[in-house]
Amino acid sequence: MNATAGGQRSLYLPDFCTSRTTLAIVLIVELTAIVLTLARQSVAVDFWTDLVRTSLFLLWIGLTGAGLLCVLRGSLARLSVAAGSAAVLALVALLVALISACAWLIGRSHLVVDTGGSALFPARPLGFALRNVWISLVVTGLALRYFYVAHEWRASVELRAAARVHALQARIRPHFLFNSMNTIAALTRSDPPRAESAVQDLADLFRATLSDQHSTLTLAKELEVARTYQRMEQLRLGARLVVEWKTEALPGQALVPGLMIQPLLENAIYHGIEPRPEGGRVTISGEISGGLITIVVRNPLGAGPQQREGNRLALANIRERLALMYGERALMKSGVFDGEYIVTLRFPLIERQSAPPSAPPAAA
Repeated sequence: MNATAGGQRSLYLPDFCTSRTTLAIVLIVELTAIVLTLARQSVAVDFWTDLVRTSLFLLWIGLTGAGLLCVLRGSLARLSVAAGSAAVLALVALLVALISACAWLIGRSHLVVDTGGSALFPARPLGFALRNVWISLVVTGLALRYFYVAHEWRASVELRAAARVHALQARIRPHFLFNSMNTIAALTRSDPPRAESAVQDLADLFRATLSDQHSTLTLAKELEVARTYQRMEQLRLGARLVVEWKTEALPGQALVPGLMIQPLLENAIYHGIEPRPEGGRVTISGEISGGLITIVVRNPLGAGPQQREGNRLALANIRERLALMYGERALMKSGVFDGEYIVTLRFPLIERQSAPPSAPPAAA
């Protein structure tokens, strides 16, 4: 939410049109039904019969309310947080009162009375409806509070991740820019065409790494950014740097957080290759299995410690953004194994949907 407190939007409400939210509502309804049935301990009605009638009643309220909130989501989203919450509470109260009245009327129908089932329905409609309205307001208020706190927490995490992206971008600029400019200055005298290509690569790299418009991009684009960075470092390190790419099996249209592979390659070169007089090899490999993409970046150990502050910043930033985009299915591991520093990323395959082909123009 970008608005201030006075104009905040009620976007903290979940999408009630999804099956996941519907399942959550059914579970909450059933738990509430069990609690109410245990609290009543009616001697006139046995526990299971009471649980069934309470569950049916609450399911009508829960699923009908979810349907209404799904239909009215666009209208509620235009309201402030306070107005949207009040509208939801009023809507739920009205819905519960109507369904309570319907339940009382069904209990007075000839079909129910003739079959002897009237004892399962309320005898006094006003007290029955008021009690249900108060219970629904308490439960709905607690649910709205939970939704709001969860939304604010996620927004805070996203802001912190964005701040770390900016910190990572700022860290890229100084030492890499100075090294690249020195390399380009030397090439302008010895190899002008190569210097021109290096300037273009540098511009493309900084355009990609400093852009705020692409929080996610395709894996093919992310790999291209990393390869551009490699070409710039190759000019400086020459034969000391060898990068082996084994990424042919990776799906190019998979969506990934921006600045994911390039910082890992930068760390591998800066911490593993540059301190070694003889240089070394960085290997970037990838595969897909069972709907999960795995990317592994490995480099030889440098002369100093691998876990410098910049390295920790990049790894923490990537780990957090993977968790934000993919949830618990994302995994990131790093450590020293057999004389190499290895970083492993694993996350679900989410592909960008291609746009449907446009219709051919009508004949004149």
